[in-house]
Amino acid sequence: MKKRTVLTTLLVVAALGTAAALAQAAAPATTQSAAPTAPSRVPDALTAQGVTVTGNALPNAFSADRFSFPLAGFGRVGYYADTSGTGRPLLLLTSINAAASAYEVRPLFQAYRGTRPVYAMEWPGFASSDRPDIRYSPTLMTRALRQMVNLIGTDVDVVALSLGSEFAARAALEEPRIRTLALISPTGLGAAQGGTQVAAATQKAENLYGNLSNPLWASPLYTLISSKPSIFFFLKGSFEGRPDDGLVEYSYVTSHQPGARYAPLHFIGGLLFTPDAYTQLYSRVTQPTLVLYDRDAFVNFDRLPEFTASHPNAQAVRVTPTRGLPQFEQLGKVTAALDAFWAAQK
Repeated sequence: MKKRTVLTTLLVVAALGTAAALAQAAAPATTQSAAPTAPSRVPDALTAQGVTVTGNALPNAFSADRFSFPLAGFGRVGYYADTSGTGRPLLLLTSINAAASAYEVRPLFQAYRGTRPVYAMEWPGFASSDRPDIRYSPTLMTRALRQMVNLIGTDVDVVALSLGSEFAARAALEEPRIRTLALISPTGLGAAQGGTQVAAATQKAENLYGNLSNPLWASPLYTLISSKPSIFFFLKGSFEGRPDDGLVEYSYVTSHQPGARYAPLHFIGGLLFTPDAYTQLYSRVTQPTLVLYDRDAFVNFDRLPEFTASHPNAQAVRVTPTRGLPQFEQLGKVTAALDAFWAAQK
């Protein structure tokens, strides 16, 4: 009965998302193309670490060189890099959802490229990274992040989105080269919301994931969730206005690559969340930390005042009016807050 209830709920949500999005998407969209870039030669020092130019069929999220590195026990992890700038490197981390990709951090990458070295990593199981049918977990994601920092080879400033913030905080507990954290609409700073986060918080994620990944319905369920109308519907919850057309289009493309459903089903099942992330992760972070937030349809920030009050090196800036992806609608406010935060750490 519980299985039937879970499936019915998800199917209804997907159907509602499709219907609502079709109504809201009646106006014609102008697609922002993401043209692939010509491959670059990998420096010899990186070649020795197994870095290659990524050459899979997925188009680039933006015009920048795309590479990949091997992660033991997984496969290859993709990332973008522009090292034309000087100073401490900036590492951008995406969120986790059914269609996560570096397109989510495109405005920030474009804003900072040329002024400092900029990297954008794509989590295992998403976008240009490999997508094998394996177990996805916070530990796997954190290993990828730590190896990315090791690949850069120096201190970095990290900017992470949503659930990516939990992985960033976990890595920061173990990696002193992560000098600062900037978390945009992070999960884990409030009470769990929705079935996915509640499952993680109550240790029911295994059962939920088992239901979702049943071979009888896993593929058609993911097809519903990753349809363009559903993608539009869920992105609408993260924008004050109309979702960015390029993000919608790219999310659809990346969510329809081979193996695309495996990691997202772990996310929907709750297996990528950390139960009580505040106690286990954020409360232990010692690096200077900036939280950028406003309203968010999927998370709340009830414990944010507690976090900033108990951490002298933490601060919060409300970026209004936004709903989870402020870098698309209020880029100037986001970069102003980031620049002031980093300047204060020098």
